[in-house]
Amino acid sequence: MDQLWLDNPRAAYADWQEREAEGVDGRHFSARSRTQHQAMFEKFLRYLSEANRDLANYEDEHVVAFCEAVGARSDATKMRYLKLLDRVGRQLVNVDVRAFNPAAEQLRLCHWPEEDQPLFLPQDKDALLQAYTQPGSADGLREIRSRAVVALYLGTGITLSEGIAAEVGDLQLHSVQPFLSVKPKGARGARTVLVAQFARPALDAWLLRRAEKGTEGPVLLTLHTSGEPINAASVGRIVKSALQAIEFEAADMSPRILRNTVCRRMLLAGIAIEEVSQCLGLVSVRTADRIAATINRV
Repeated sequence: MDQLWLDNPRAAYADWQEREAEGVDGRHFSARSRTQHQAMFEKFLRYLSEANRDLANYEDEHVVAFCEAVGARSDATKMRYLKLLDRVGRQLVNVDVRAFNPAAEQLRLCHWPEEDQPLFLPQDKDALLQAYTQPGSADGLREIRSRAVVALYLGTGITLSEGIAAEVGDLQLHSVQPFLSVKPKGARGARTVLVAQFARPALDAWLLRRAEKGTEGPVLLTLHTSGEPINAASVGRIVKSALQAIEFEAADMSPRILRNTVCRRMLLAGIAIEEVSQCLGLVSVRTADRIAATINRV
C-alpha cells in the first residue's frame, strides 16, 4: 500500500499528477490544469476531514454529498469534480489504499448537462471566408478594413475584446511565422498567438492604407483615419456581412463563430486540446472539449 496517500495526501496527489495522471485522451495534464486539480482535490480533503473520514474509508454517499455541494449552482462543475474523484478513486485502488472506487457508479449515472452546440464554420466555409479576406485591386478603405478585421479574428482565434485592444506594435507580420502579442485581461494572461498565413495579405494591406492615410494612434483596428478604435458593434456588423457574403447563416453570426472555427481547425490539425486551449487563452479545456466532440461525431 502507498502509505503517503494517507499520511500526506496533498503531496501524494501532487506527485501522482506530476508523474502519471492522464486525461481521457491519454495525455498528461498541463501545468495550469494540474494547479486547478490540486485545488479541487484539496477541497475534497477538507470535506473528508469535516466528515471524519480519510481517503481509505469514504463511501459512495460522501462522493454524492460532496459533488452536490460543490456543484450546487452548476451541473458542469459537479461533473468536473466527479471525474476528478473517479481518477483519484481508481488510483487509490491501484496502490492498494482502497478495495473499490466510490466514484465509479456515480460517474456512470451522471452526464454532462445539455448545452447548445458550439457554432463554427464547416471546413468548406472556412476556406471560403479565408478567400474572402484576400485583397482585391478595386478595394476601397471600407473593404480593406473589413477584410483585415475578418482576417485578424479568423487568423488568430482571439476574442472580440482582444482584437479591439490590439495595437499596431503587437502585430509582427514579417517574422518567419507572423504573430500577435495579446495583452493580459482578467483570467487570461499575456500570450503570443500565431497569425495564419492566409491572414497576412489583408493585414498588410490594412497597415499600408493606415500609413497612406496618416492614421494616428497605436490602435490596430480603427474606424476612421483619426485613430478612433473600432467598437464591438462595428466588428459584429463586419463579421456578419462577411458570413453572409459566403452564404453562411446561423442563429449567432458574431465573431465567436470565428474563434470556434480557429479552435476546430487546430484540433483537426492534430493539436492537443490543452495546447489549443492555451493558444486561445481559455482558462479550462471545456470549450475545446465541446468542439472536439463535434469532430468525434463525424
